[in-house]
Amino acid sequence: MTQDEVTTTTTDDLLDDVLDSDNLARAWKRVKANHGAPGIDGVTIEDFAAHARAHWPAVRGQIRQGRYQPQAVRRVYIPKPGGGQRMLGIPTVMDRVIQQAIAQVLTPIFEPSFSASSFGFRPGRNAHQAIRQVQAIVTDGAHIAVDIDLAKFFDTVNHDVLMNLLGRTIADKRLLALIGHDLRAGVLVGEQVQPSEVGTPQGGPLSPLLANIVLHQLDLELQRRGHRFARYADDLVILVRSERAAQRVMGSITRYLETVLKLVVNRAKSKVAPMSACAFLGFTIKGKKIRWADKALADFKHRIRELTRRSWGVSMPYRLHRLGQYLRGWVGYFGISQYYRPVPELDEWIRRRLRMCYWKQWRWARTKIRNLLALGVSLKSAIQHGVSSNSYWQMSRTQVIQQAVSNAWLKEQGLLSVKDLWCKAQGYTEKRDKTNRTSSRVPTC
Repeated sequence: MTQDEVTTTTTDDLLDDVLDSDNLARAWKRVKANHGAPGIDGVTIEDFAAHARAHWPAVRGQIRQGRYQPQAVRRVYIPKPGGGQRMLGIPTVMDRVIQQAIAQVLTPIFEPSFSASSFGFRPGRNAHQAIRQVQAIVTDGAHIAVDIDLAKFFDTVNHDVLMNLLGRTIADKRLLALIGHDLRAGVLVGEQVQPSEVGTPQGGPLSPLLANIVLHQLDLELQRRGHRFARYADDLVILVRSERAAQRVMGSITRYLETVLKLVVNRAKSKVAPMSACAFLGFTIKGKKIRWADKALADFKHRIRELTRRSWGVSMPYRLHRLGQYLRGWVGYFGISQYYRPVPELDEWIRRRLRMCYWKQWRWARTKIRNLLALGVSLKSAIQHGVSSNSYWQMSRTQVIQQAVSNAWLKEQGLLSVKDLWCKAQGYTEKRDKTNRTSSRVPTC
């Protein structure tokens, strides 16, 4: 069943479902669990219960009467891993709860019609499934990628196109008006509210669903043409068997996006290339195997350098705690990479950086000698190294420091191993040989 085939007869009174007390309670529970910063009114998650008791009856009445005006979103910028900034729009907590309540009512209506090749912001779907679908298509011989980049997608969604698509399914004009008010609420930039004539700002609970409703039309067009693809929100890759076909697809789909959906294609970043030369959701497919993209690895190393920089004045237990959090999260996502070779090298590099941190933290020659002695280094070697004027990075590579601040000792302090995390993600298990030593069943590639 396509979106156009969804009947409107059951969508006349959706606003009542949105304002149902059970639905609102679930929405508040979800918003509360996500924490998040306050909007322009300054009301925090902790303050909202008392705020709602005082203001919700009036807000509910205004919504029913079609007079409710959501407050402008607060513009914030967050750094991207590879540089640059991403714009977010933070609605007030009240408006987040209302948007979440709307999303909970609309998702069951639109979700069944969405494409099987759409993976972003959908229940039971994730980026790993999208990557594995791309892998399966490449394995089947369609290895040329049409990599289309939508410029600032969330900030450029055309309101007329979106409202027209919603109106095909939603018959409740009160709910449509409320969504329209949300879209046009404006953005607080500095001390001035600027109008929001296009876009559905990232940061609101309803925006992901609205984005999928718009891009579902692209999915339908791709399916109508018989293309094989994977889409995660506004990240899209179409796979074909020849460069000539790919160039043709690039041109026709770009025209469709710009003329029908009124979106902006970033022609400088969009490209036609073998999938091995393209990155999708941080991964690429080389041969028939999934690998993390070079940029993803570069971003990983940049973050590790931040967590292990000598000038960060924190305790080593706290540093190891933060490092462990990051490693778990990174391998939890990128651990589906089937490329093993760089994994042991990453562990060696991280251990060396931590040895450098310990050497810097010990600081004084007296402290260095005392700690080296405590870690089993001979008095002569401890003195020689303790008074050395070599750099922290040079010292971290010496045999004495490696033996003192050993791999096993670092593990006791709480250092996680990228290799161990990767093996667990890949499903490898350890086995013991006849001498009772453990050896991981890890590829030697």
